[in-house]
Amino acid sequence: MSQPISVRTVADGVARLAWSVEHTVDEVRREVARALVDHPRVETLVDPDDQAAQRVATWSGMHREGVMRGVTVGDGPVDRIVYARLATDAPVNEPGGFRALLNSFLPRKRAISQMLVRDPDGRVLLCRLTYKQDWDLPGGVVEVGESPRIAVAREVEEELGLTIDAGDLLLTDWLPPWGGWDDAICLVFDGGVHHGSVLDEVVKQEREIREVRFCTIEEVRELAADFTARRVEAAVRGRADYTESGRT
Repeated sequence: MSQPISVRTVADGVARLAWSVEHTVDEVRREVARALVDHPRVETLVDPDDQAAQRVATWSGMHREGVMRGVTVGDGPVDRIVYARLATDAPVNEPGGFRALLNSFLPRKRAISQMLVRDPDGRVLLCRLTYKQDWDLPGGVVEVGESPRIAVAREVEEELGLTIDAGDLLLTDWLPPWGGWDDAICLVFDGGVHHGSVLDEVVKQEREIREVRFCTIEEVRELAADFTARRVEAAVRGRADYTESGRT
């Protein structure tokens, strides 16, 4: 006979469950429901390598909340995935509750929006950033729930003090994991053609921007990282291509 599912109060209003491989999803789901009678929150900590326990936690109705790093368990610190269900969560058998459950563990891709701004000579506006040596197109990370088109206009205004509407999408570029970053999708929007005097209107966000200037494609290749230069050249072609690290 398997040991009972462990249910203990770890903080005011918080119950923590632990179970063994013999326990089924239905058994864990029932214990979650019982614990929620007296606790607003029920949680469990799951080994990232234990796929079976992750499935049980999910289909018992608990949302994946993230990874708690360096938890002291047994002989030393380990990482644990935190799953939890709140008394206020919508029932899983309702469409909204089921979507919320799926949304908690399905992959989320980071999105970056950039703007291609050119002058009448075809030169490209590049920024020298404070946090890396390479130059790059103006833009930045899209916030949760934010339109990529709105995001790039917001970033250009925040970083450069320029109000430029984002035009057509010129390029979708996938960036593989690199240098400690997860992978991301980079969307490059058309910022139109502006006279070189637009640089006189720039108000740099000193925390992020060191220098701004229009560059020829040859200068882009010299100043930017290889994958950035490839992305810029692909965006200049303006065919709404899809590339991976700037390569078709």
